[in-house]
Amino acid sequence: MSGPAAPAGVEVPADVVVVGSGVAGLTAALEAARLGLRVAVLTRTGIGAGSTEWAQGGLAAVTDVQPVPGDDLDLHVRDTLGAGAGLNEPDAVRDILGGAGAAVPALLARGARFDTAADGVWLRTREGGHSLARVIRAGGDATGAEVSRALVEDTRRNGLVVLEGFRVVALPVAADGPGGGRRVVGVTALGPDGSRLVLPAHAVVLATGGVGGLYARTTNPPEATGDGIALALRAGARVSDAEFVQFHPTALAVDAGADGNVPLVTEAVRGEGGVLRDGDGRALMDGVHPARDLAPRDVVALAIARHLDATGEPHVWLDARGIPDVTRRFPTVARACRESGIDLARDLVPVRPAAHYHCGGVRTDLQGWTGVRGLYAVGEVARTGLHGANRLASNSLVEGLVMGGRSARALAGPRVGPAEDLAVVEAALSAADPAAGRPAAARSGSGGADPLDPERIRALMDAHVGIAREGQGLRSAAEALTGPVRDGAEGTGLMRLAAAAIVAAALDREESRGCHQRTDRPDGDPSRRGSTHWCLPDPDGDALVRCAPAAPDRGLPLQAGGVR
Repeated sequence: MSGPAAPAGVEVPADVVVVGSGVAGLTAALEAARLGLRVAVLTRTGIGAGSTEWAQGGLAAVTDVQPVPGDDLDLHVRDTLGAGAGLNEPDAVRDILGGAGAAVPALLARGARFDTAADGVWLRTREGGHSLARVIRAGGDATGAEVSRALVEDTRRNGLVVLEGFRVVALPVAADGPGGGRRVVGVTALGPDGSRLVLPAHAVVLATGGVGGLYARTTNPPEATGDGIALALRAGARVSDAEFVQFHPTALAVDAGADGNVPLVTEAVRGEGGVLRDGDGRALMDGVHPARDLAPRDVVALAIARHLDATGEPHVWLDARGIPDVTRRFPTVARACRESGIDLARDLVPVRPAAHYHCGGVRTDLQGWTGVRGLYAVGEVARTGLHGANRLASNSLVEGLVMGGRSARALAGPRVGPAEDLAVVEAALSAADPAAGRPAAARSGSGGADPLDPERIRALMDAHVGIAREGQGLRSAAEALTGPVRDGAEGTGLMRLAAAAIVAAALDREESRGCHQRTDRPDGDPSRRGSTHWCLPDPDGDALVRCAPAAPDRGLPLQAGGVR
């Protein structure tokens, strides 16, 4: 068949290809394998590398295991809805947060270890927007690294096939019956040596993470460039709430790395008593919000951005000097500070916001289905309705655990046979453009414009689609993003489309809500208290249009005779 053969150990077709190896992707892969499915995991870098490994704060979870006095699911739901600025879907919030009761013990069974006191009771912390200290932590401020370690080791113990260094650039799609629907039948990926791999599959689970890599300053790893959003759009899925990019208030104010990466200073530092101060030593958040330094992230980040804009100061200061044994409590933060010549226990820490988390993404139901047959999305790439217009701190790891497991269980329903799959994949590939995944702009973009490259995309997003946006800047970004991509730069084409989706949604929402702040529309608009949904009618084109939510509908059952 077309394309190079699958690497040794990969069955063709696989039942499931999981794209990404963070908490959501590996949870999906492990659960699918446990249920008897043939699984292949593709990851752009090494297994476990990604945003999960970098997460510092913890897991916000209400469980029957070591419950917190005074806490319950109702209160966690209330806190999440409060942070989400009226855009969460309450049924999704309750459903996903309620899933933590089973997902956290399952993680423990896979070998994860949380921090405990001498009596074995979990040590918990409080973060912005939470009513009390419910956040479970590991390694002081290295919870994500511990979650990743446990899942990676379990993946290796179970002998799952993992292809490292493969960037998925397209999802081959076949016609799905006489109704004109689409069906994803595998992935096209570029290998470490630039070779092209086509891997057929009954279903694909996107777990590609967020969009921080579209910005010049981000707490995300370099591979978080929005690829999953672009891949899903070209396959026929919808993207919702794309305008809501959360900026973490406290990234270390140092020069960014080559890919825009800056160290995170976890919100838990403020949860333990850290205080944000201006250049004169005044507490920055006094009078801004009743919760002061523990206000929701969008409130704190905007307050810092406004202060920096008004004063011209390059950063504000985080004062952690009053926290007992602070370097032991926050070893990851202390190490990052030390590498920049800062003593966390003695010095004020220079901080400023940086792109951190995408609250929107590929629209799914509560099993991860995108509405395109054979295509699922879980973790940060997905928009489930949990986060609304602003994510509550430490809800993301829990969402990845819950939704990763659910997507695998949904996929364990009836499946079509290998012969049919190979036939439809062969047909889809023979009809495909040899440069599948390369956007139309790369082939026929406007002749006079400078070709887009990752650095230019990041500069555009930083300049016009940051914490504070306005219509003219957004229109400038939208126009610039229609320019041609350098010939053969398939990854850049995916970045461009993901960035264009964020810009289109931000330009459309003419109000300020959550982590989307329009300086030319500073007030909220009750008539806009709802999500917009975007799609790509021509999968080979670039024209994003608003569309009805249509699919997926909540609770839609699996289709008989094949994965939905």
